Amino acid sequence: MGSYINQHVLNNLFYILVSVFVFYFIYDHGEIFKKRPSYRNALLAICMGFSIILCMKFPIYIDERCIHDLRQIPFLVGALYGGGIVGFILLLILLAARSLIYGFEYITAIVYMTMFVVTALISPTFKTLKRRNKLSMSVWLTFFLAILTTFLAIIIAHFPVTDTYIVYFIVLPPIGMLFVVYIMETLKEAIMMRSKLVKVEKMEVVSQLAASISHEVRNPLTVVKGFIQLLKTPSLSQDTKDRYIQIALDEINRAEAIINDYLTFAKPASNKVERLMVDAQLRKVVQMLVPMAHMSSIEIVEELQPAAIVGNIQYFQQCFLNLIKNSIEAMPNGGTLTISSRVHGNHVIITIKDTGVGMTTEQVGRFGEPYFSTKEKGTGLGTMIAVKMIQTMQGALHIQSEVNKGTTLTITFPKAAN
Repeated sequence: MGSYINQHVLNNLFYILVSVFVFYFIYDHGEIFKKRPSYRNALLAICMGFSIILCMKFPIYIDERCIHDLRQIPFLVGALYGGGIVGFILLLILLAARSLIYGFEYITAIVYMTMFVVTALISPTFKTLKRRNKLSMSVWLTFFLAILTTFLAIIIAHFPVTDTYIVYFIVLPPIGMLFVVYIMETLKEAIMMRSKLVKVEKMEVVSQLAASISHEVRNPLTVVKGFIQLLKTPSLSQDTKDRYIQIALDEINRAEAIINDYLTFAKPASNKVERLMVDAQLRKVVQMLVPMAHMSSIEIVEELQPAAIVGNIQYFQQCFLNLIKNSIEAMPNGGTLTISSRVHGNHVIITIKDTGVGMTTEQVGRFGEPYFSTKEKGTGLGTMIAVKMIQTMQGALHIQSEVNKGTTLTITFPKAAN
């Protein structure tokens, strides 16, 4: 048996496997093939037809009565996975190539027409099977068809069965079929699993956001409900009523802010992009937060060099408003906040460094996750919005932090062309 496994056999298997990989590569990167089965079947017919032609053009063994190659593997694979239409197209390709390369042989036509009819009938059942059953059926089908067509050839044309014929037409094809179908099923499952994983990740984000919004909005609404009930008390003084009303209004404003954060994250990014000066925009953001910093005895140091990037000004401001605000809140007992920007090669690097409480390695890893915050009343939506906006503007975020020593955020953006 070992003497029959030569370079030509390996070449035939190579042609078939390359066709399989090309099919799944194109299928995976073309949404139209997933949405329209007819396009998928056309692609399958082209790929399998190509390998059929290559197997026949560069055969394993040729004698005066028979040409040996592994053309039946791509032929059967295409008919099983694509059904009768794909099988019929491959039959035409096979017979046409056989006639052009070696001349027409009626025994070949009878053999492959028989294979086509049987495989087309079995194809609907084959598609519904699980991987293990598909492997088993493909092997036994290939072996059965090899025996059946051999008997037909002997009866009709008194075809001589040699050792070479038995190996290349009866023994090797079922083994090759097992190998090829296993790879096809593995690639198919990998594509399906990746698609499912993307959906699961999206649903997980949605569920986390829903849990976050539900949890954070319920708290202020509960407070508002309680104080409205207290307002019904007849003996309350006007000052107490005014204080209760102000508390209720503050809680409603807090719920509104949470919902606005959620909507900002959920809505699609604006298409409006323009050239913006990083240093000028950062100064505007810092000016908005100076009162908040002074309340916590925080000194803000600006080291801003002129630099330009391309992005959405509104989103840039909101992104750094959230990040700088987080840094200020991380220093409840005062400290120093350093904000710098510089140009390095083709990139603009922005650094936000605080001397606050810092974060653990686990907290750094979860930075930007919904429903995760190091603040007692935080939702995590602010940082999540910031991370999304950085990604939208083709930027990258790096975090360096140490507990009780502070955190350094490094944001890198592509420099705008001059």
